[in-house]
Amino acid sequence: MESYVKDSLQKWKEDMLQQKNEIDAEYEKVKSELQLYSYKFGITKQVIQSTINDEIISTIKTTYQKPFEEKFNELKLYIKELDEKRRVYQMFVEKIEKVSETDEN
Repeated sequence: MESYVKDSLQKWKEDMLQQKNEIDAEYEKVKSELQLYSYKFGITKQVIQSTINDEIISTIKTTYQKPFEEKFNELKLYIKELDEKRRVYQMFVEKIEKVSETDEN
């Protein structure tokens, strides 16, 4: 493989890996936040089930449960999007490696 082509592919691979690493970091952050909201939503749901006062239940649902559920669902969608991005950048890296190995042989 020509040196210029090899170097260019290597640089491109490094760029793709950097992008993937940034996405991985964001993914881990969102994953932790998703877990937190899962706990918050679950705890709130349990408290509501253990409460008999309708006024308190209504307040808890409005103040906590609904916002926690909305945030949880928002984070679930975002983590799916990040997972897809991770997969795409990983494909770039693998394809670049495959082309580089094929041309070396």
